Amino acid sequence: DRLTPQYHVVLLDDDDHTYDYVIEMLQKLFLYSKAQAFQHAVEVDTSGRTIVITCELPQAEFARDQIHGFGADPRMPRSKGSMRAILEPASGGQK
Repeated sequence: DRLTPQYHVVLLDDDDHTYDYVIEMLQKLFLYSKAQAFQHAVEVDTSGRTIVITCELPQAEFARDQIHGFGADPRMPRSKGSMRAILEPASGGQK
């Protein structure tokens, strides 16, 4: 049997969202614990990216769209919109 391709949903860093925003978003959208969400916030801040979920394409597209629709960070006046996320095949590359 052939396996269904898997995709990473990769959250990208920016300077327009606080750690609190990232933690809150990951807890609400992906049901992460506060500790798990904090670890992802540290990773996206230090590495510029973090994989928040790996799943089949329809679910990955939905997860990316949820991130894109989460809205601006009310803690930062310069924040004008959501964070960015991209999809990458779990085997490598970018979509």
